[in-house]
Amino acid sequence: MSQPPLLPQIQSPKDLRKLPREQIKRVAEELREEIIQRVSRTGGHLASSLGAVELLTALHYIFDTPDDRLVLDVGHQGYGHKMLTGRREQFDRIGQEDGIAKYLRRSESPYDHFGAGHAGTSISAALGMARAMQHQGRDHCAIALIGDGGMTCGMAFEALNQAGHLQQTNLVVVLNDNEMSISPNVGALSSFLSRKLSKPMVRTIKGWAKEFLGSLPGDMLHWAQKAEESVKVFFSPGLLFEALNFRYVGPIQGHRIDVLLETFENVKQMLANGEGPILVHVLTAKGYGYEPAQQNPYKYHGVGAFEIESGRFHPSKPGPPKYQDVFADTLIRLAREDDRIVGITAAMADGTGLDRFKRVFPRRFYDVGIAEQHAVTFAAGLATEGMKPVAAIYSTFLQRAYDQVVHDVCIQNLDVTFAMDRAGLVGADGATHQGFFDCAYLRTLPNIIVMAPKDENELQHMLRTAIEYPGPAALRYPRGTGFGVPLDPEIKAVPIGESELLRDGDGALIVALGNLVHPALEAAAELDARGISVAVLNARFVKPLDAARIVALARRCGAVVTVEEHSAMGGFGAAVLEALAEAGVCVPTRCLGIPDQLIEHGSPSAIRSALGLDSDGIARAVASLLQGSGESGGTGTRRSG
Repeated sequence: MSQPPLLPQIQSPKDLRKLPREQIKRVAEELREEIIQRVSRTGGHLASSLGAVELLTALHYIFDTPDDRLVLDVGHQGYGHKMLTGRREQFDRIGQEDGIAKYLRRSESPYDHFGAGHAGTSISAALGMARAMQHQGRDHCAIALIGDGGMTCGMAFEALNQAGHLQQTNLVVVLNDNEMSISPNVGALSSFLSRKLSKPMVRTIKGWAKEFLGSLPGDMLHWAQKAEESVKVFFSPGLLFEALNFRYVGPIQGHRIDVLLETFENVKQMLANGEGPILVHVLTAKGYGYEPAQQNPYKYHGVGAFEIESGRFHPSKPGPPKYQDVFADTLIRLAREDDRIVGITAAMADGTGLDRFKRVFPRRFYDVGIAEQHAVTFAAGLATEGMKPVAAIYSTFLQRAYDQVVHDVCIQNLDVTFAMDRAGLVGADGATHQGFFDCAYLRTLPNIIVMAPKDENELQHMLRTAIEYPGPAALRYPRGTGFGVPLDPEIKAVPIGESELLRDGDGALIVALGNLVHPALEAAAELDARGISVAVLNARFVKPLDAARIVALARRCGAVVTVEEHSAMGGFGAAVLEALAEAGVCVPTRCLGIPDQLIEHGSPSAIRSALGLDSDGIARAVASLLQGSGESGGTGTRRSG
């Protein structure tokens, strides 16, 4: 007789902790099966979440969450966490409008103690929580769960350094190591030793031994300490963490629920004895328990719908190429012409398309890990010696290296190209990944030029422009497929700072940026059918702005609407207003863009429509402006000058 499933009985970790320990393995098995079933229908983060199933189950079982704070780095490993904390039935709409987020959000659950879509933040946040609880006299701990990829962030080591300096006794860092290659024999031995060495009696014996060694004469003590360190190095890779004043436990087997429960129980006792901070090193495998994902964890990291039996993804409809592929193919063409070109990414080779570049030019490709700051300054160093580095970094991730862009590239006027993928709306990834701020944070910087192509064909020309420009250049382009326009066989540079008049008219001027140029043209055609003559200008450059042409057209047309898939505050529209004001041109102007609010996950096309950034919304804004109405599609109507 089959046993009833356990997972439906668990609405919170409190329900999980009511179960006898021998049933927790079944919970983990059911959880893994549930994640596979749900993600096969909805898409989402699969391999990382499967790799952390036992780990998250054990943490919630042993520790008193939510009073004990559990901070997940990034959160793409957190589907098991979401299911154990009351959100299992909401997975059918994960990443969709009005559904739960793919990452953790403080507003979504009291168990989501810190929301993050960027890696490397967990230890800093958990340390802050641990310190706050200590200040307030609360007898609980904070646990940071960070992947080995997150450990490539310099910020993670800054936090480890401070935690060790503070000797933060109520802090646990769990290193989820799914990449490091450790021999099975050594790993098993180390796992066994670490569990035993974390037991109370063994720790007491170690204390006696330390006291005894302290009573030895100087020379004998020196050699005894050397021997102790040699044993540590032989049996454990934790010497670095011990040097940072962490108690190191590991590596342990991350898919053995009995091992995890025993180890975390011992760690909890160590915390009670004031023996923190503690680092627990856990070995896991991405995609564990689902063979296709385990064999190819990169392919199954973020997935769409797929067939469970075969692992095959549902076929996508044929359509235009993706921007990232056009970027990569163009870079390969240009690199064949110029051996100074190198490609740099920060752990996003596949997402940026640079995996294609790597296959052709493996010696001219660099993946620096999740270390955007280093990526930018590394590119600056290459540029000082005459190379032409192209740093392909998502718009949202380049924010992490802002000081390096300013200080190391722009102030020194170095020849670095920034290819900013995912500029604008990103869909299911939500607020942490939206690329709304790059124009604002780049256009104020010295020496840099900032461009945005209207489609995939213009992208290839702008990439040549950026690479040939002898200083800093940034190129922003959206996620997803292009418009299906033909690609010119010859790639030519665009004249710096020169816009493109795509449609003439004298009733109003639409100045559009990037992927909203085509919707602006559709809006103009719709308005023309209603007897309203509208000019459409493809701005192409955010900086240097084609101010002379914009001012001249604004004077002639008498009304201006700017359109951008970017924050309306401080963005491209603001630059146009500044140009009009400087020229003393006073015409009604409306800036359409992303309003001053968080934009969560959802369909980009639906979000554009809701914000008035589709062709219908642009047409309404122009008509409203000409009628003097107060209707607003973005940030409202302003009179320039």
